[in-house]
Amino acid sequence: MKPAEAAARRRAREAALQMLYQWEIGRTSPADTILTYWPAREETPPMAAAHREFADQLVRGTVSRVGEIDAMLGERAQNWRVERMAVLDRLVLRLATYEMLAEPATPARVIINEALELARQYSGDEAVGFVNGVLDGVRKQLGRE
Repeated sequence: MKPAEAAARRRAREAALQMLYQWEIGRTSPADTILTYWPAREETPPMAAAHREFADQLVRGTVSRVGEIDAMLGERAQNWRVERMAVLDRLVLRLATYEMLAEPATPARVIINEALELARQYSGDEAVGFVNGVLDGVRKQLGRE
């Protein structure tokens, strides 16, 4: 993947995380969250339609499979109930787990590295080890390389 494409997908994952936060905290539907998110953004350069759709699909998919994803996370996060995790850590984990489930063409190591960057940026360095450990367990459970 070219660096420009990788950077654009990173921005899309970041947008998806922000929308998931809006969904979780605001208790809005995924459709309403997506509908209100994009008009409020004034990005330079603007995100391409394909990358916006990637972000939207990550949000819709994560929310639609949240029960399945939370069950997987609960099995992998020893001594942590999913609902007791820090909100942003939980959302990063959900987003990456969904992507591992739904995007077989994207290598698991890429998904995990992107999740670690999101955790570092939005939650802090202390969350990185936790996110890495849980996602590595999810990767193994899914048989992903």
